[in-house]
Amino acid sequence: MHAMQYEMTLPADYGMDVIRDRVARLGHLLDDWGGLGLKAYLMRERGVDGSPVDQYGPFYLWHTVEGMNSFLFGGPFQGLVGDFGRPTVRQWTGLAYEEGRAADTAAAFAVRRRTPVPEGVELAEFAEEAVAGTRRLADRDGVVLAAAGVDTSRWELVRFSLWSHREAALSGESGGEVFQVLHLSQPGRKTLVPGRQW
Repeated sequence: MHAMQYEMTLPADYGMDVIRDRVARLGHLLDDWGGLGLKAYLMRERGVDGSPVDQYGPFYLWHTVEGMNSFLFGGPFQGLVGDFGRPTVRQWTGLAYEEGRAADTAAAFAVRRRTPVPEGVELAEFAEEAVAGTRRLADRDGVVLAAAGVDTSRWELVRFSLWSHREAALSGESGGEVFQVLHLSQPGRKTLVPGRQW
């Protein structure tokens, strides 16, 4: 599993309905994309749920590198680049994935929490704790799914979770950024292997 995200922080006077309309028009294009586990079309609005910015920031869990590369180098990503410019695309190697207690409900909110991997830790122990933490998170009320990955170029852990309702998302993962889910493409969600990713 590979996690990927890009963010576009928009001007304060940018109409976020433009993003909602774009996702409503184009979101279905990845509903059957090969190699994609899921794409959560995410948005934050300044002053809502603690966000300091207006931002569009889709988050992906890829089942195959080939699917990810075909998206980036031969697919719909070029349309976004043409409209908004080319964003920095962050990638994390998957450590853990779990379906949540609310796996059969619609995802309305997402929480992303990024934390540095501390200097001096035993990496195997740190990774095992990330796996256990993902399992604990998935067992909380309102969690649709939870995943964890690491960016070894920055030694940064990302925890990503989808939630069925706002109250659960706001109380479930302190210190994380809360996003609205505008659409969820999940053609290969069932192919994402649960548990430890190695």
